[in-house]
Amino acid sequence: MPVSEIKPGMKGIAKTVFSGTVPEDMGFDVLGVLRNANGPKSDIILVRLTGTKPEFTGVVAGMSGSPAYIDGKLIGALAFRIGVFSKEPIAGITPIHDMLEINELDRTPSPQTGYSLPSPKTTDSEVPAKTHTSTGATGTPDFVSIAQSMTPIAAPLVFNGFSEETLKLFGPQFASAGVLPVMGVGSASDMKQPEPIEPGSSVGIVLARGDMDIAATCTVTYISPERLLACGHPIFQFGLVDMPMTKSTVLTSLASPFNAFKIATSTEIVGAFKQDRHTGIMGRFGAEAQMIPVTLTLHGGSKPKVFQYEMMNNPRLTPILVMATVFNALQALNEHGEESTYRMRGKIEVNGYPSVALQNMFAPADGGGGSTSASVALSVGEKFSRIYSNSYQAPEIKGINLDFDLVRERRWARLESARTDATEARPGEEVIIEVVLRPFRGERVMRQIPVRIPTSTPKGNLRILVSDADTLDRARRVGPAFSRKLDLSATIAGLNKERVNSRLYVSLLEAKPQAIVEDKVMPSLPLSVMNVMDGLRGTQDMIVSGESAVNEASTPLDFVVSGAQVISLRIK
Repeated sequence: MPVSEIKPGMKGIAKTVFSGTVPEDMGFDVLGVLRNANGPKSDIILVRLTGTKPEFTGVVAGMSGSPAYIDGKLIGALAFRIGVFSKEPIAGITPIHDMLEINELDRTPSPQTGYSLPSPKTTDSEVPAKTHTSTGATGTPDFVSIAQSMTPIAAPLVFNGFSEETLKLFGPQFASAGVLPVMGVGSASDMKQPEPIEPGSSVGIVLARGDMDIAATCTVTYISPERLLACGHPIFQFGLVDMPMTKSTVLTSLASPFNAFKIATSTEIVGAFKQDRHTGIMGRFGAEAQMIPVTLTLHGGSKPKVFQYEMMNNPRLTPILVMATVFNALQALNEHGEESTYRMRGKIEVNGYPSVALQNMFAPADGGGGSTSASVALSVGEKFSRIYSNSYQAPEIKGINLDFDLVRERRWARLESARTDATEARPGEEVIIEVVLRPFRGERVMRQIPVRIPTSTPKGNLRILVSDADTLDRARRVGPAFSRKLDLSATIAGLNKERVNSRLYVSLLEAKPQAIVEDKVMPSLPLSVMNVMDGLRGTQDMIVSGESAVNEASTPLDFVVSGAQVISLRIK
């Protein structure tokens, strides 16, 4: 039924699942039509829900997408509510014609599937074209106020197998994308659900599954032989997406004046969601979502603990999912403590490119501050963000493998002093750098690091930088350098060239300009060459520094190293 035919006072029914898998009817009275309330030429049909269930529960999170009918004709999907603490179950309906536009955007191939659907009463071709109207209850001050108070009915995003601390830390990032984070109220399984999906059924949208599950729930609005439409509003409004689509069983609907929501469990996979648009989401039956497999192995207890799960592949969400799951896995260890140190090694597999090596050590810094588990998670998430943020190729990530060794003490050390074994040297000679490090609550550690003076070093003063890894890598990650448009190959090469924070580095610095173009370092460039290359600086394709690192040495330490010092050596 087009919006132009909908008038105040009309009565209809909507279908949703309050418990189990069978949709139940609830009545509604049409209050009017809010013109342009959901954007230009996008109306909202305002209704009051009736019957015992909605009066008891109110407008329930997870109800979005519930199909609404007048005289047996589909008018749209319940999708909006009015603020919180509303005393009446007032809801807004997204017109079905706005949702059907999503089908026109879908260009994904039709999979061959043996999944059988109930015959729909209406096919896409039988639905009349969308018409926009100015009739209905619109324009009055009361309705303008209502339109400003309308918010999408939340799709509960259930974190199953996650700690409260994880949800507090990462929940706001998911909430800002428009979903309601809920911890452990619901679950996920692969069990078969014999009941068919139909309009009004609960449907699951999977972000992660396995030893940790994250899934959202909303309601099916419309079904055709190949597709379904649900929610009546976006989940994230990412446009093209690739997320597993599952059947869902509602355990119960929790009544609350502040936040009523359905407690649901996602079950067998029946396809994949391919579109996430302004007026709803679209899934294809039989399609298979391309997920990223993850294996985390944690050593430190009586036996290794292995977590296996898979995540959706999305440039905006995958880094957050990686951070949340890694943090949660580390926090779940009985061996975890405030003084814990983690040695991390692993790789990210990218189809067609070298693996991205992940190796670092994480410990609480001197003076405390911040969670070590959060530092690990942010480090891994930052690598993912850089892989996804290139402007040239969409990465196909084949998998992630991470190994962690847990040490039950704070393995952190600060560089206290550095000196050379001589005050002058000749080109080609080897000098010894003597360093002293101060660990947290431990005896000083002394190391000697040999480094050779290049034969091309001119006479005069040579600056020697003794530093941690971050000091050397920082030049690539700040200012214009970090905003450069690198292709995927250069991004991966740059990630693999980053230094390890459990080593101490010695760098010989000559007073000659050095240029970095993409992932390549060109030290000691003559001024004539710099003048030729100077045009690249305006496009941020080149980073120039006043000194060149002409040689580098390092020594391994079983500490997270912090600090930097510069010493001088006279070259004869």
